[in-house]
Amino acid sequence: MKKSGDYYQERNLRNLDKIYELLDELPYFCEDFFRSVEQRTSTLTRLNYCYDLRIFFDFLLKKKFRALSDVREITLEHLEQVTDTDIEIFLSYLSHYSYQGKELSCDERAKARKLSTIRSLFKYFFNKGLIKVNNPSKVSTPKLHEKEIIRLEKNEVSELLDTAELGKGLSRHMEGYHARTKIRDLAILSLFLGTGIRISELVGLNEESLDFSTNSFLVTRKGGNKAILYFSEEVADALIAYIEEKKGDPRVPSSDKEPALFLSLQYKRITVRAVENLVKKYASIVTPLKHITPHKLRSTYGTALYRETGDIYIVADVLGHRDVNTTRKHYAAITEDNRKSVAERVRLHREDE
Repeated sequence: MKKSGDYYQERNLRNLDKIYELLDELPYFCEDFFRSVEQRTSTLTRLNYCYDLRIFFDFLLKKKFRALSDVREITLEHLEQVTDTDIEIFLSYLSHYSYQGKELSCDERAKARKLSTIRSLFKYFFNKGLIKVNNPSKVSTPKLHEKEIIRLEKNEVSELLDTAELGKGLSRHMEGYHARTKIRDLAILSLFLGTGIRISELVGLNEESLDFSTNSFLVTRKGGNKAILYFSEEVADALIAYIEEKKGDPRVPSSDKEPALFLSLQYKRITVRAVENLVKKYASIVTPLKHITPHKLRSTYGTALYRETGDIYIVADVLGHRDVNTTRKHYAAITEDNRKSVAERVRLHREDE
């Protein structure tokens, strides 16, 4: 029988398989680096390290070590020859580059992440005494501009749920699928907007994760920690309607074969991509000028919760932010709204004067 944590275990195994595959494309010494960070990083973080280093070593092969024919020929001695200027050229190169026949580009955040990966690699071998210089440490992190916080307004939240329920605005082709997915889609959107969970947390839910006696559910948070969260009666109604629909469908597999709460049309655990697509489908009808993603629905919930409570620590706890400063940064604009709203509350003259 499958356990409730299988989704995350299987995801980690898939990531590990991909990491091992990518390590075969990287210089031999990278394996030591990855072993060193294994205990303090997630498989997803290490997979992103692989992608970052693959681009970096490809750049070195094209621009610095042209005499070499393969990335795997790069040695620690070559690493010592990489200057801080080379790293700065690499960051500039990332604005528009070619990899495996594809034209790609990185924004400032992607550049900063790649620089962080390179710094970690060099720092490891420098601290081990295997290279004598650590030039990436001399390179400044690209300036990160604050991203505009995009969220749904109250009326847009209502319209989004109505669109999912009624299918208004869908194309004729979409209407055919909508009849089969509307109860599920409404439950998914309600859970996002009513709890602020991450997309990975939603996809990883099993039916046994829910407890309707307390309107609570168990999620596996970023980093693998588990937490109990709560939902409203409105969200409970949407979830119960979906579960009842599943019970009435003889094609739904038994829970020991497929324990997932949310299923695809193929009666398998719904994928992250499928959830992203359904959010995009409904949101593009309601608010075509806003690029609404599952993460934007999370921001919408966080905004509503902060406006209701005014307590940044509660918002941070419910959203699963490890650092309250992350929460404060995202909802600073609301703090400004609060300041403006109280500006007229302190009167300097009595009203009868």
